[in-house]
Amino acid sequence: METSQSNDPCTSSVTACDLVTVPTRQGLEAVDILRRGAGEVVGPVLHDDGDDTLAFLVPPGTAAAWDVPGSTCTRTDGRGLRRDPEPRVRGSDWLVPPGEADLATDPAVLRRALGEAARMIEAADSCR
Repeated sequence: METSQSNDPCTSSVTACDLVTVPTRQGLEAVDILRRGAGEVVGPVLHDDGDDTLAFLVPPGTAAAWDVPGSTCTRTDGRGLRRDPEPRVRGSDWLVPPGEADLATDPAVLRRALGEAARMIEAADSCR
């Protein structure tokens, strides 16, 4: 069941946003899908080269109901999640920096984009 949550602004330097983590390939497709959507908002997105993942900032509380296969959603409660322009972890960088995106990504919209991205990747891989 999809439920839409409001795009709570993550305005402090330490936020209580949750993180949805996906493989880089699926995440990049989802970012493209969200950016092409009419009025869709992409919140900050962190790229971790070491783990080959993307992490989307989503409103707090998302982790309690997140059930998208191939992804995880983690509660941060503000512990160590800083929206600094420069990530503090070596090998990570903002794909969509906090300054360019002041809102968290809507979980229902992200869920649809990740599903579409997975289908696109599956179709492309089946053509090989």
